[in-house]
Amino acid sequence: MTVQAKRPNILWISTHDINPELGCYRDVWPGAEAAVTPNLDAFATEGTRFDNAFAVAPVCAPSRSSIMTGCFPTSIGTHNMRSKAVPPPEVRLLSEYFRQAGYYATNNVFTDFQLPVPGTAFDDCSPTAHWRNRPDPDQPFFASFHGMVTHESQIYLDDDDFVRVTSELPNGARHDPETVPVPPYHPDDEVFRTAWARYHDLISTMDAWVGRILSELAEDGLERDTIVVFWSDHGAGFPRAKRWATEAGLRIPLIVRWPGRVAADAARDDVVHLADIAPSMLRMAGLDVPEHMQTSPLFDAAGFAHEQGEYAFGGRDRMDEQRDSSRTVRNRRFRYVRHAHPDRSPFQHQQFAEKFSTWRDLRGRVNDEARQRAAGDPEDRLTPLQRRVTAENKPVEELYDIAADPHETVDLATDPQFREVRDELAAALDGWIERVGDLGVVDEEELIRSWRPEGTIPTTPAPRVLARGDGSVELNCDTDGALVAWTSEPPVALPERGLQERIGGNPEQDGRVWRIAVGALPPSDEERWARAWRLGHLGSDDVRIPAAN
Repeated sequence: MTVQAKRPNILWISTHDINPELGCYRDVWPGAEAAVTPNLDAFATEGTRFDNAFAVAPVCAPSRSSIMTGCFPTSIGTHNMRSKAVPPPEVRLLSEYFRQAGYYATNNVFTDFQLPVPGTAFDDCSPTAHWRNRPDPDQPFFASFHGMVTHESQIYLDDDDFVRVTSELPNGARHDPETVPVPPYHPDDEVFRTAWARYHDLISTMDAWVGRILSELAEDGLERDTIVVFWSDHGAGFPRAKRWATEAGLRIPLIVRWPGRVAADAARDDVVHLADIAPSMLRMAGLDVPEHMQTSPLFDAAGFAHEQGEYAFGGRDRMDEQRDSSRTVRNRRFRYVRHAHPDRSPFQHQQFAEKFSTWRDLRGRVNDEARQRAAGDPEDRLTPLQRRVTAENKPVEELYDIAADPHETVDLATDPQFREVRDELAAALDGWIERVGDLGVVDEEELIRSWRPEGTIPTTPAPRVLARGDGSVELNCDTDGALVAWTSEPPVALPERGLQERIGGNPEQDGRVWRIAVGALPPSDEERWARAWRLGHLGSDDVRIPAAN
């Protein structure tokens, strides 16, 4: 079978900041043995689990920009955390392709794509967005639900708030800090044990949320017609995971279900990018994959697997106020990392993260050892591995045998026995950079000046309206890459957005739904309004389309 007569629905269920700590990943990821995730475990038996899936960045906004564009952040300028980039004009958000193809697209509710989200992106982007709200029950949908309960910030809530957030966990289901697994790069103390136990409790809470969404899909009789994808945006919200170009920073759970097409109760061990799901959704829906997308479909339109290449690539750049840059490549066995600034600590001060107890605990241990050193006493507050996490600098290159050493404890970069492996992966990394480019070598201020020559985010020029003799209307915009949309709802005052909404890039919503113009608009006895958006720019002013005579 090639293209379906009726295009499949697409449902994304995503969470924040977790590695594959799900029960279905036992014996695949260290720590998954502690998971209590019955809904996702059952879901995995109905679909295909990816055992070597990796985010392209170890922090949310750059990673999410890649998922929604199918492009590497370092190639389109979305690599620094956070920024408002202006990608090349051919780049669009994935949901825009689906809307152009007649899908009802919703987002509930997190965006954070490193871009101002255009009005063309979604039919509904709100806390109530749901496929059930589509005006025509036969219209295919692309619905995204983004859970926040596993975000790193939730680990560190005060006790009362944490109990409230995890209140649906049954009695006896909470994880015991005394028995929860703690990786060797973290101190084995009360602070880290409590944090890791809470992390697993949050994953169990998230699992219940996933179960509710899947139940709603089943209630609506849509399971067989819907491609469901579960993923996390990057690794766990701990030191040496989130924000680090490490295995724990980049390795994520990824499960795809499409009954009758995608293999059930299956596992794939080929190395894949999380961002591969962008072209995958288009291909599986029978839509064209744009040539500019840099990632590859995981399946074809019939649901058959497409084996990926040998390597997964990624990197990290500025994190909040601290500048750094690392690039990494992973094959099925080894991870190679290259640091542009070996003189900088891997544990740089970051204002947002410093409030977390695990960060403070590590800082305190570093200070304790400094005092021990000053007093001439033995330093015993950190292990040698933990000192590498908090060191004042880092090597130019790192190499780890993940199959033998999943926690990356032994750096093989200078081991003569692994020179050929190191050189192979270094060459693969160089080849990737040559193919897709790397804006990380460009000074950020220079990038910003090129994006905003007037000092502010550019505004898309207004579209042109051309009335035809038959009463139909053509809408065009001279700006390369711009999409034109229309609405029959009159302009209203734009509500004031809070700082967090502006940082996250939430759409400039005024309550109107914008429909992407595909071909000429038919005659109408109602007034309409048109607006243009170019990704990375603000929307244009409204242009009135008079009613037909």
